[in-house]
Amino acid sequence: MPPEAVPITKTRVTQSRLMLPTDANIHGNVHGGMIVKYIDELGGIITARHAKANTVTASIDRMHFYKPVYIGNLLILKGAINYVGRKSMEVGVKVFAEDLTSGSVVHTGSCYSTFVALDRSGNTVPVPPIVPETPEEKHWYEGAKARRQRRLEDREARVRRTSLKAQKSGDVATESNIESEGH
Repeated sequence: MPPEAVPITKTRVTQSRLMLPTDANIHGNVHGGMIVKYIDELGGIITARHAKANTVTASIDRMHFYKPVYIGNLLILKGAINYVGRKSMEVGVKVFAEDLTSGSVVHTGSCYSTFVALDRSGNTVPVPPIVPETPEEKHWYEGAKARRQRRLEDREARVRRTSLKAQKSGDVATESNIESEGH
C-alpha cells in the first residue's frame, strides 16, 4: 500500500546562521559556494525527514544569486519539497539576508535541487507523495513538475547522443559516459 500523501506545509523548514569571516572573501562578501553548501544541507534535512531515510543530492537544477550576503548578516534559508516523483524529491530554497543592526531583510537567492532516498545498500527507494494545498504550493508543484519533465527529456537526449557517439566509435555507452557527456 502506498504511503499517505503529506501536505507540502509539513515539509517546510527555516534555518538561520550568522555569516562569519570564515564564510566570506577578503571584501566581506559571503562565498556563493558556502551558500550552496548551506542550501544543500537544508535540502538534506528536509528530504531525510520526509523520506525517513538517508537522502542524497542528485542534482542542482537552478541556483540564482540576486544580491550579495555580507559578514555579520543573518543568513535565512526557507525550504520545502515542491514535488515528489516515485523516488525523487525537488526542494526549493529561498535565501534571505537580514542586517541585524537595521532589521532589513533582502531576498538574495533561490535554488532548486533534486534528492533521492537510499536504503542501507545504496539503492534508491520510493518516497511518500506530497499534496499541495494553497495556491502558492500548487504553483510550486506545477513548476517543479515541469522542471522534472525537462530534466527527464534532457537525460533522454544525452542518452541518445552518447549512444550514437558510441556506435560511431565502437565504444559502449555506459552510465558514466552518459552523465559526463557535454562536460
